[in-house]
Amino acid sequence: MRAFFRRALPAFLLALGVAALAGCGPAADTSSAAAMGAVQELKWEQLVPKDWDPTKRYRNLSLESLRDNDPRAIRMLDEMRAVWDNAPVNVALDGTAARLSGFVVPLDNTQGGIREFLLVPYFGACIHTPPPPANQIVHVFAADTVKGLHAMDTVRVSGLLKAARYASADMGVSGYEIKLASVEPVVAAR
Repeated sequence: MRAFFRRALPAFLLALGVAALAGCGPAADTSSAAAMGAVQELKWEQLVPKDWDPTKRYRNLSLESLRDNDPRAIRMLDEMRAVWDNAPVNVALDGTAARLSGFVVPLDNTQGGIREFLLVPYFGACIHTPPPPANQIVHVFAADTVKGLHAMDTVRVSGLLKAARYASADMGVSGYEIKLASVEPVVAAR
């Protein structure tokens, strides 16, 4: 349990602090998003309501004193997961033509490619670390199947951002969705 808290809390704090992805890679082609009007380049922290602070209740706790089998640790873990899964979204962004960069967590994967996936703010989220809060996960439906896309690839997604909950049995709960999304791989500068 302590190991989970050591991974989960830093992962959440990392999710809130991730902003570098929004500016990485080459400039995005906005032609597919042009039909939506002005596309707003979003940073992950903008998806979190300014007054929401899920770590407040854990700040004065000494997590190192909890053992893996401690009922208090198990209860805290369950409470934290419930808070994260029900994380509020930034309602001011609902219906925004948006562009957001992040990492792919595939929900479908066929020989033809990936069409549905979760977009997450940091490498390993939902796969190697616990899922971030719902307001840090976007459920993406690509306009077309994206060939050559793999888990944890970095992409830039453009489309109409909507507040919508989706619960994946294994990967977490998303607080947003983008349907008919334009998806472009982000290539790191060398």
